[in-house]
Amino acid sequence: MVNTKYKVSVSVSEETILKVMEAVRNRKFRNRSHAFESAINSVLGGENEQ
Repeated sequence: MVNTKYKVSVSVSEETILKVMEAVRNRKFRNRSHAFESAINSVLGGENEQ
């Protein structure tokens, strides 16, 4: 199965991006894209890619 990634643009509050950046710094996620993808999959009931 090919795992094609698409670029998207979203607007988030400063509070949200700071929380995401902190999670990345703490190595909870590989990068911001991984953090947002994980959150979206969690809300939509999809599989989280690790």
